[in-house]
Amino acid sequence: RKMSSKLQSLIVETQEKFKATPQAAKVTFESRSALQEGLRSEVSIRQHRLGVDEPESLGGTDTAPNPVELILASLGSCQEITYRAYATALGIPLDNVSVTVEGDIDLRGFFGVDDSVRAGYEGIRANVHLESEASEEQLKLLRDAVNAHCPVLDILAKPVQVELNLHVSQPQAAAAA
Repeated sequence: RKMSSKLQSLIVETQEKFKATPQAAKVTFESRSALQEGLRSEVSIRQHRLGVDEPESLGGTDTAPNPVELILASLGSCQEITYRAYATALGIPLDNVSVTVEGDIDLRGFFGVDDSVRAGYEGIRANVHLESEASEEQLKLLRDAVNAHCPVLDILAKPVQVELNLHVSQPQAAAAA
């Protein structure tokens, strides 16, 4: 309950701050990655490090999740966090939340076998599991609030402008020659 009270205070204070100063709500998140050996990448996000790789069946060494699996993990964990935050803010009892997410992908798109097949997911399904003593009405209110405000769900469900810039430099050996 102490965590719940602290989280509730943080949410209320943050909402008040953003209402008073909307510009303070605008932030930029950053991820940096670099391909290592084979198809494995090392990713840096703030002070955190994680690996990304492909399964052996797709040419990797299976040392870490692949990018499309991380999308599923992002959706599931964002739903969990958003459920906890909104349950706390709304005073709805929530003992536990977990999410299972599946995505269907036709690999012909990625491998360039058929250009009419998209490279990404054709569909994503998530099952949210709650442990709660809340009423059906409270749980519907909570679900609607979460689905309206979950950032990763928003990113996946609505088109986002993406700008990819290519920067090319000469390999060190070629530059020295």
